[in-house]
Amino acid sequence: MLSASLGTIIWTSIAFLIVLFLMKKLAWKPILTLLKERERSIEEALESAEKAKEEFASLQANNDSLLKEARAEREAMLKEAKSEKEGMISAAKETAKEEGAKMIQKAKEEIEKQKAAAVEDIKSQIGAISISIAEKIIKKEFTNKDEQNALIQEQLKNLDNTSATLN
Repeated sequence: MLSASLGTIIWTSIAFLIVLFLMKKLAWKPILTLLKERERSIEEALESAEKAKEEFASLQANNDSLLKEARAEREAMLKEAKSEKEGMISAAKETAKEEGAKMIQKAKEEIEKQKAAAVEDIKSQIGAISISIAEKIIKKEFTNKDEQNALIQEQLKNLDNTSATLN
């Protein structure tokens, strides 16, 4: 079947060794260099991927901390705004109470002034009526005490009617 002669084996072996030698001299170093470069580039890619993964994790943690910080700041701002609102409301209520108290005090003072003026007016009217009664009594000489008492009673009734119309 297949028979190989010793010469063919030797020439084939020599040709193989020449090809192997040429490959070692000419192609083996560039192939190994390319393989080493490829291995190095794969390692660098893996390292950069690992660095990117670490940076991503760091950025994610940083983002989470920034989010927490922003939420805390927002909560603080909301609390501050709420306390300011409550302060403004209480200040407005206090101001309204003070203004109400001032208005009530002014109204009381005005009522007292009006009351005093009314009392003064009534006193002057009573004085005028009393003088009028006294004049009428003095002008008329009475011999009879009953007539004098009747006149006084009549004048007092007039005084009551006058004071009733004043009210």
